[in-house]
Amino acid sequence: MNEKKWLDETVEKIVQKMDWVSDKNQDKIPYTTDTNGNYDDRADHSKDWNIDDGTNWWTNGFWGGLMWLMSLQTGDEKYAAYALKNEEKLEQCFKDFYGLHHDVGFMFQPTSITSYRLTGNFNSRKNAMIAANLLAGRFNPNGFIRAWNDLPNEDTRGWAIIDCLFNLPLLYWATEECGDPRFKEIAMIHADKAMESFVRPDGSVVHIVEFDPLTGEMVKTYGGQGYQEGSSWTRGQAWALYGFTLSYVKTGKIQYLETAKKVAHYCMANFTDEYIVLCDFRQPAEIKLEDSCAAAVMAGGLLLISDQLDELEREMYRKTAIKILQALSEKRADWSQESDAILQNCTGAYHHQDSHHISMVYADYYFVEAIFKLTGQEFSIW
Repeated sequence: MNEKKWLDETVEKIVQKMDWVSDKNQDKIPYTTDTNGNYDDRADHSKDWNIDDGTNWWTNGFWGGLMWLMSLQTGDEKYAAYALKNEEKLEQCFKDFYGLHHDVGFMFQPTSITSYRLTGNFNSRKNAMIAANLLAGRFNPNGFIRAWNDLPNEDTRGWAIIDCLFNLPLLYWATEECGDPRFKEIAMIHADKAMESFVRPDGSVVHIVEFDPLTGEMVKTYGGQGYQEGSSWTRGQAWALYGFTLSYVKTGKIQYLETAKKVAHYCMANFTDEYIVLCDFRQPAEIKLEDSCAAAVMAGGLLLISDQLDELEREMYRKTAIKILQALSEKRADWSQESDAILQNCTGAYHHQDSHHISMVYADYYFVEAIFKLTGQEFSIW
């Protein structure tokens, strides 16, 4: 099938599926599906959620972001209404406060910042500025943004994670919006520390680095959601690939783009022949655990890299992204009404059996974002 035919058909499948999925789940904040294919609801207060697993859950902005993508692509006003519902529910997080951490960028960039940019909604601007100040408040002057809050039996005061690169656009936006350079400076100091401490010479990436919170010196690394310490968790690779490119776009600092390309080359050297992405590039050969979410994020990052390059260089990245997206759409997508989610075979963490080959709303978000980008959709949520 030629590329245009495949793309047109995939867009139509997304539009058809999201039409009924959005109506069905308009009052929810979904994360994953149950055994019957129905989305859960992280804003369901009848559930006994942990303090950071309910409304504060880190993926809770992706449903709103997905609705904005659908609004932009189709022009159907219902999607904007559903996105605003999502944002309104997230305002509860500020009242609760406890449970919010470094991932406020993931939560409020696709919702509040997007709403403000598209509609001028001043309440959305307020929400985004609150989130930006919360994120800036997690900055350790020794060079990094602290990741999670206190964990049982763990001293996490010096922990930072590769995922946080995707929260930095919230800080870049805050400086653009209010003119205060502190937000951007914090973002760049963290990105610089990540280049130095998270990316290995071969382009593989560490998930968690522990720094001495008093000096900023590296103490040790952790395997985190990957196979083990020293391995290569693919979603971490994807956050780095896409995240460093975003920092380049926001700052023009060429080292960020070069780092993103190094990570991309490592990823491309480790793809399967079918462009199915494993959970960890260094997991045992007999383990076939996949992560379709990592694949979708990588595809989006590769497309963004290609946009930064001249015509001679960009095609390799774009073609690779398309091959990943074709593999997902043809082999790992559920286009039926048996599941609210599109992408299957996502994995939350290598060692968490209950998160193996599930669906995750942010996998669908990044998949749809990348597909719509190929159609020429110019608006960038990040």
